[in-house]
Amino acid sequence: MPKLYVLDTSVLLFDHNAITNFDDNDIAIPITVLEELDNFKIGNETKNFEARSVIRFLDRLSEEKKLNQWIKLGPEHGRLKIVMAARLKEVDAEVVYGKDKNDHKIINAALSLKNAHTKSKVVLVTKDINLRIKAKALGLMSEDYETGKVKNIEDISEGYTTIDYLDAECIRDIYQKKAIAEDGLLQTAKISNGYYILNNCSQSALVRYNAQTDMVERVDKKYAYGIKPRNSEQTFALDALLNPDIKLVALQGIAGTGKTLLALAAALEQRSKYQKIILSRPIIPLSNQSIGFLPGDANDKISPYMQPIWDNLNFIKSHFGPHEKKMKILEELQKSGYLTVTALTFIRGRSLTNSIFIVDEAQNLTPHEIKTIITRAGEGTKIIFTGDIHQIDTPYMDEQSNGLSYIIDKLRGNSLFAYIKLRKGERSALANLASELL
Repeated sequence: MPKLYVLDTSVLLFDHNAITNFDDNDIAIPITVLEELDNFKIGNETKNFEARSVIRFLDRLSEEKKLNQWIKLGPEHGRLKIVMAARLKEVDAEVVYGKDKNDHKIINAALSLKNAHTKSKVVLVTKDINLRIKAKALGLMSEDYETGKVKNIEDISEGYTTIDYLDAECIRDIYQKKAIAEDGLLQTAKISNGYYILNNCSQSALVRYNAQTDMVERVDKKYAYGIKPRNSEQTFALDALLNPDIKLVALQGIAGTGKTLLALAAALEQRSKYQKIILSRPIIPLSNQSIGFLPGDANDKISPYMQPIWDNLNFIKSHFGPHEKKMKILEELQKSGYLTVTALTFIRGRSLTNSIFIVDEAQNLTPHEIKTIITRAGEGTKIIFTGDIHQIDTPYMDEQSNGLSYIIDKLRGNSLFAYIKLRKGERSALANLASELL
């Protein structure tokens, strides 16, 4: 049975390429969606860029044919049409749920297509969960937008692998030689830049698999600007952060596991290798509660949102006295602009060369935003994403569809990428209690 997908505004703001991601199936866009896109076209946020991209795409299509007629999208794609909202005789969303709400007009447009195309399977595609529920309540099929979603979230739940009951001689070789041939040691778990705990009854070793040399390399505990790893996963994280051959690192874990602190400490430790350290995070208030307009220039406006980054920097400073050399270096780095904080809004169009770029709270970014950031990387740049996929503060993303899950799923096993999941909280006993029991 042929399918006809009706796209909601939330889908097009999430991915402006969504129209071309339904293979040879037909696509319908309610006229109400165009009105909503018009409201989002002005601004510098990602959703504004997405809205403008969709509008330009539709404008190019309209140069040759009318959009209220079916237009072929290409040889491997279906057709596209703009449809009007309609009042229905049998089931009418505006009668059931109320008038003057765009969601109900979009449902009616989809219902009218369902009535007109009885030989097609009409599906409303939206990232709005409540809209999906409302549509299903009226007998209309509705789905989430699947492109970019991680199919099996369990595949990224493990940040390292434990291999038990190895021969004691093997572990002794790792400690003595620092690196040994893989030769089936990691069994089926072998993955490029994968981290492993090798155990036998009396000893254990922390290692990383180097796919380029096909060697298992010992991972030692290292200090990074006064910060020492407190557990094996933090040891793995610092190894990846300090490795110049790994250009992209993703650290995922609950609050208090040290993700941002380790990333910042590793960046400071490598300050002589890079021309700049750039820190950033999405500007999303807690629970999306706005604090209103803020006075001052751009730096003053983003400062409250970036305070968690400064908190980590102050924690690193607390390890040194006021007259110690490392404290003076930190103060000089801030004054000189070597260590800068920026909003992700300003990253589009830039080219980042010889820099370390740390993006905190990356779970609140879409896959497209993550891609935009990574494509800014020039020669000699390292990018670090940190976040917790279980703490998403945006309404149209979940554990499977956020940008952090996306890159872990797509890039894991690449020689330029490393992923570590941090499980154990090290902030305080009180923070651990809240994470475990509340």
